[in-house]
Amino acid sequence: MTTMTAPDIESLTLKIEQETRVKAPIDVTFAALLEELGSAGMRPDGTPMDMKIEPVPGGRWYRDLGDGNGHYWATVQSIKRPSLLEFCGPLFMSQPVSNNVIYRLSQDGDETVIKFCHSAFGPILEDHRKGVVGGWNHIHENVRKRAEKRKS
Repeated sequence: MTTMTAPDIESLTLKIEQETRVKAPIDVTFAALLEELGSAGMRPDGTPMDMKIEPVPGGRWYRDLGDGNGHYWATVQSIKRPSLLEFCGPLFMSQPVSNNVIYRLSQDGDETVIKFCHSAFGPILEDHRKGVVGGWNHIHENVRKRAEKRKS
Protein backbone atom coordinates (compact mmCIF):
# COMPACT_ATOMS: atom_id res chain seq x y z
CA MET A 1 0.00 0.00 0.00
CA THR A 2 1.32 3.44 -0.95
CA THR A 3 0.82 6.30 1.46
CA MET A 4 0.84 9.87 0.22
CA THR A 5 1.19 12.96 2.35
CA ALA A 6 0.27 16.43 1.28
CA PRO A 7 3.08 19.00 1.23
CA ASP A 8 2.86 21.77 3.78
CA ILE A 9 2.11 25.30 2.55
CA GLU A 10 5.63 26.56 3.36
CA SER A 11 7.17 24.08 0.94
CA LEU A 12 4.85 25.30 -1.81
CA THR A 13 5.36 29.05 -1.41
CA LEU A 14 8.12 31.55 -1.93
CA LYS A 15 8.08 35.28 -1.22
CA ILE A 16 10.96 37.66 -1.73
CA GLU A 17 10.71 41.38 -1.04
CA GLN A 18 13.55 43.78 -1.75
CA GLU A 19 14.01 47.53 -1.86
CA THR A 20 16.67 49.23 -3.96
CA ARG A 21 17.48 52.94 -3.80
CA VAL A 22 18.85 54.47 -7.00
CA LYS A 23 20.44 57.90 -7.28
CA ALA A 24 18.75 58.68 -10.59
CA PRO A 25 15.37 59.97 -11.82
CA ILE A 26 12.49 57.50 -12.02
CA ASP A 27 12.27 57.53 -15.84
CA VAL A 28 16.00 56.79 -16.17
CA THR A 29 15.70 53.99 -13.58
CA PHE A 30 12.69 52.45 -15.33
CA ALA A 31 14.55 52.44 -18.66
CA ALA A 32 17.55 50.79 -16.96
CA LEU A 33 15.23 48.14 -15.47
CA LEU A 34 13.80 47.27 -18.90
CA GLU A 35 17.30 47.06 -20.37
CA GLU A 36 18.61 44.83 -17.58
CA LEU A 37 15.61 42.49 -17.76
CA GLY A 38 16.02 42.44 -21.54
CA SER A 39 18.98 42.28 -23.89
CA ALA A 40 21.55 43.96 -21.57
CA GLY A 41 21.16 41.40 -18.75
CA MET A 42 24.22 39.38 -17.78
CA ARG A 43 24.87 36.50 -15.41
CA PRO A 44 27.24 37.20 -12.51
CA ASP A 45 30.10 35.67 -14.55
CA GLY A 46 29.46 38.14 -17.41
CA THR A 47 27.74 35.68 -19.74
CA PRO A 48 24.78 37.26 -21.58
CA MET A 49 21.37 36.03 -20.44
CA ASP A 50 19.95 36.43 -23.97
CA MET A 51 16.66 37.77 -22.58
CA LYS A 52 14.00 39.59 -24.59
CA ILE A 53 11.18 41.68 -23.19
CA GLU A 54 8.15 43.08 -24.97
CA PRO A 55 7.21 45.93 -22.59
CA VAL A 56 3.47 46.06 -23.33
CA PRO A 57 0.51 44.37 -21.59
CA GLY A 58 0.53 40.74 -22.73
CA GLY A 59 4.12 41.04 -23.96
CA ARG A 60 6.52 38.15 -23.51
CA TRP A 61 9.62 37.98 -21.34
CA TYR A 62 11.76 35.10 -22.57
CA ARG A 63 15.23 33.74 -23.10
CA ASP A 64 16.11 33.68 -26.80
CA LEU A 65 18.67 31.00 -27.66
CA GLY A 66 18.34 31.53 -31.41
CA ASP A 67 16.88 29.38 -34.20
CA GLY A 68 13.47 29.36 -32.50
CA ASN A 69 14.91 27.90 -29.28
CA GLY A 70 14.54 29.41 -25.84
CA HIS A 71 12.62 29.47 -22.59
CA TYR A 72 9.42 31.40 -21.90
CA TRP A 73 9.69 33.21 -18.54
CA ALA A 74 6.59 35.34 -18.16
CA THR A 75 3.94 37.61 -19.60
CA VAL A 76 3.81 41.33 -18.86
CA GLN A 77 0.69 41.46 -16.69
CA SER A 78 0.73 45.22 -16.24
CA ILE A 79 2.95 48.14 -17.10
CA LYS A 80 2.55 51.79 -16.19
CA ARG A 81 5.64 53.74 -17.16
CA PRO A 82 7.63 54.69 -15.12
CA SER A 83 6.08 53.39 -11.90
CA LEU A 84 4.93 49.77 -12.40
CA LEU A 85 6.06 46.58 -14.11
CA GLU A 86 4.41 43.25 -13.30
CA PHE A 87 4.95 39.75 -14.69
CA CYS A 88 3.24 36.38 -14.28
CA GLY A 89 4.61 33.06 -15.51
CA PRO A 90 6.94 30.14 -14.76
CA LEU A 91 10.15 32.26 -14.87
CA PHE A 92 13.19 29.95 -14.77
CA MET A 93 11.24 27.06 -13.23
CA SER A 94 10.38 24.07 -15.43
CA GLN A 95 7.80 22.62 -13.08
CA PRO A 96 4.15 23.60 -12.51
CA VAL A 97 4.81 26.79 -10.54
CA SER A 98 2.97 30.10 -10.73
CA ASN A 99 5.11 33.22 -10.23
CA ASN A 100 4.20 36.88 -9.87
CA VAL A 101 6.89 39.56 -10.01
CA ILE A 102 6.10 43.20 -9.24
CA TYR A 103 8.34 46.24 -9.56
CA ARG A 104 6.93 49.47 -8.08
CA LEU A 105 9.04 52.57 -8.59
CA SER A 106 8.60 55.91 -6.83
CA GLN A 107 10.58 59.13 -6.63
CA ASP A 108 11.96 60.09 -3.19
CA GLY A 109 13.82 63.36 -3.53
CA ASP A 110 16.75 62.78 -5.87
CA GLU A 111 16.45 58.98 -5.58
CA THR A 112 14.18 56.38 -7.13
CA VAL A 113 12.94 53.67 -4.80
CA ILE A 114 12.34 50.28 -6.39
CA LYS A 115 10.09 48.01 -4.35
CA PHE A 116 10.28 44.47 -5.64
CA CYS A 117 8.17 41.44 -4.74
CA HIS A 118 8.46 37.92 -6.17
CA SER A 119 5.75 35.49 -5.04
CA ALA A 120 5.55 31.88 -6.17
CA PHE A 121 3.29 28.92 -5.54
CA GLY A 122 3.87 25.29 -6.49
CA PRO A 123 6.51 22.58 -6.18
CA ILE A 124 9.56 24.87 -5.93
CA LEU A 125 12.90 23.10 -6.21
CA GLU A 126 15.40 23.64 -3.39
CA ASP A 127 18.07 24.82 -5.87
CA HIS A 128 15.69 27.58 -7.00
CA ARG A 129 15.01 28.63 -3.41
CA LYS A 130 18.74 28.88 -2.76
CA GLY A 131 19.67 30.78 -5.92
CA VAL A 132 16.77 33.14 -6.51
CA VAL A 133 17.65 35.81 -3.93
CA GLY A 134 21.20 36.13 -5.25
CA GLY A 135 19.90 36.28 -8.80
CA TRP A 136 17.49 39.10 -8.05
CA ASN A 137 20.17 40.95 -6.04
CA HIS A 138 22.50 40.75 -9.05
CA ILE A 139 19.84 42.13 -11.42
CA HIS A 140 18.85 44.95 -9.07
CA GLU A 141 22.45 46.00 -8.46
CA ASN A 142 23.01 46.14 -12.23
CA VAL A 143 19.87 48.27 -12.65
CA ARG A 144 21.17 50.67 -9.99
CA LYS A 145 24.61 50.94 -11.60
CA ARG A 146 23.16 51.35 -15.11
CA ALA A 147 20.74 54.11 -14.05
CA GLU A 148 23.29 55.98 -11.94
CA LYS A 149 25.87 55.86 -14.74
CA ARG A 150 23.35 57.14 -17.29
CA LYS A 151 22.29 59.98 -14.97
CA SER A 152 25.83 61.37 -14.75
